[in-house]
Amino acid sequence: MSGFREPGFADRQKAAQDARKNLLNKFKSQPGPDDPAVAARRAEREIAAAKRAEAKAAREAEKAEQRRREEEAAALEAARIAREAEEAAAKAAEAEAEQKARRDARYAARKAKRK
Repeated sequence: MSGFREPGFADRQKAAQDARKNLLNKFKSQPGPDDPAVAARRAEREIAAAKRAEAKAAREAEKAEQRRREEEAAALEAARIAREAEEAAAKAAEAEAEQKARRDARYAARKAKRK
């Protein structure tokens, strides 16, 4: 049995040349940009990209509509809260005025009793 033979410079050079030749043949065997199959794949990719862009635009429009609805609901809620606060303040003022009137009436009754 013979031992392992170390490849020499010529062998390595020949292997590199064969690798370059194989790579060049592989590149040359690929279809060109004017090939119908390549054009069909390019058209399919363009159609898919257009569909993705359309779907993205639809999603963005839906998000914008959702944000508008949420802002509208928030504005209605803020108006309701402000109205309730205003009503509560009016009720508190009315209750305070009523309390003052009762207090004044008690004071007047005490004054009238003394006389």
